[in-house]
Amino acid sequence: MTDFANTPDAASPAPRVDSEVGPLRAVLLHRPGTELKRLTPRNNDQLLFDSIPWVDRAQDEHDRFADVLTGRGVEVMLLADTLVAALADERAHGAAATTAVDRRRLGEDLGDALASHLSTVDAKGLADVLMGGMTFEELPDAEGASLVRRMHHPHDFVVDPLPNLLFTRDSSVWIGDRVAIASLAMPARARETALLDLVYAYHPRFAAAGRAYGAHSAPVEGGDVLLLAPGVLAVGVGERTTPAGAESLARSAFRDGLAHTVLAVPIAQDRATMHLDTVCTMVDRDAVVMYPAVRDTLTAYTLRPADDGVRVSGPAPFLEAAAAAMGIDRLRVIDTGLDPVTAEREQWDDGNNTLAVAPGVVVAYERNVETNSRLEDAGIEVLRISGSELGTGRGGPRCMSCPVLRDAL
Repeated sequence: MTDFANTPDAASPAPRVDSEVGPLRAVLLHRPGTELKRLTPRNNDQLLFDSIPWVDRAQDEHDRFADVLTGRGVEVMLLADTLVAALADERAHGAAATTAVDRRRLGEDLGDALASHLSTVDAKGLADVLMGGMTFEELPDAEGASLVRRMHHPHDFVVDPLPNLLFTRDSSVWIGDRVAIASLAMPARARETALLDLVYAYHPRFAAAGRAYGAHSAPVEGGDVLLLAPGVLAVGVGERTTPAGAESLARSAFRDGLAHTVLAVPIAQDRATMHLDTVCTMVDRDAVVMYPAVRDTLTAYTLRPADDGVRVSGPAPFLEAAAAAMGIDRLRVIDTGLDPVTAEREQWDDGNNTLAVAPGVVVAYERNVETNSRLEDAGIEVLRISGSELGTGRGGPRCMSCPVLRDAL
């Protein structure tokens, strides 16, 4: 893995991503850490995990995922390293110490004590707290009595952990040479965007990058954003991304010349289909792997720029609308699973959530045996990784990766 914090900026190509399948050159990952060790049966539902992961095994699985990517010539950058490097800037350090404090919950006195403590720790220590959280027990004693401290259990969080940082695709997504900072819908993930904001604002690697979308806009999550082709975006609208978010992203992309067509794709508002990339991802220039239960029912509203903002048409069948926007005759579809039961099981286990490292080459969880077999029968090379522990937060290889640089198709 690349030590991103020490990579010379002059030697690093500028970030740019125009498709889902262009040869992958650089990617942002987050290796699981202390934040996963904070999960308990008491808080895992609130923190959006289905079960308590075995953290050592999750780290081993993630390391093997990173090794597969580096073995294909991909620069793997770790979020923790980028955050520490960004926090070396005094402005970032001060902003981070402020944003970590929830004064509505802690009150002014304890909030001041926490902010004062965080302002004194070094960049690595602050990054650890921002990601892994802090309990009341771990906060140094402040002068004076605090009802807030006394009425909380010592193991309650004064700064909540962020176990979903593992899924770097959701919190930011590159569109062309600009980065869209997500506006995350779930309270457990809201603070993630502040960390990515700091990374993209203060890390030297991203100093020249513009913003494609603001984190304070209507909810949009990166797992719902597919770059079907240069200039063509598909945006899932469901549990996490709202119609207002999809329209706001489209307007921003049109205004910045990043897209000529945006497809807003309604998806079921439930956990099994929380993002568009849980039912459909691209595996080649003209091919997707798709959950067959939605193949014939998935629709899309087509948004294009107009003098007064946007022009909306549809809905139309998604596969037809996507092919038309991409300028191809049709999209090849590779179904998840073998039969309805297997398809449902493998969709739940992120069989559709593949990461393309090049056209026709994808990383996928090894457990989705039938889907991987179908991909290979269709001519797609499958790089298998283990995900028994990584998948406890409901995310696959695509969820766990934010491409920062891809070659043009």
